[in-house]
Amino acid sequence: MAEMEDRWLSVDEIGKHLGVSNDTVYRWIDKHSMPAHRMGRFWKFKKVEVDEWVKGGGAAETSKGERSE
Repeated sequence: MAEMEDRWLSVDEIGKHLGVSNDTVYRWIDKHSMPAHRMGRFWKFKKVEVDEWVKGGGAAETSKGERSE
């Protein structure tokens, strides 16, 4: 069962997990070094890595003129 918990998540799935839009996920990848892995043309995520990034304040960083969601 632990194997299913450690699966790769899509942009849509990680956005739903965090309660943000897909656009926010893409912006965080681009501007805030959100932990993401490119697989072909798709971005994939490990839930544990993203949760650690959020706990470390990665999602809280905002640059001048950008609003956080």
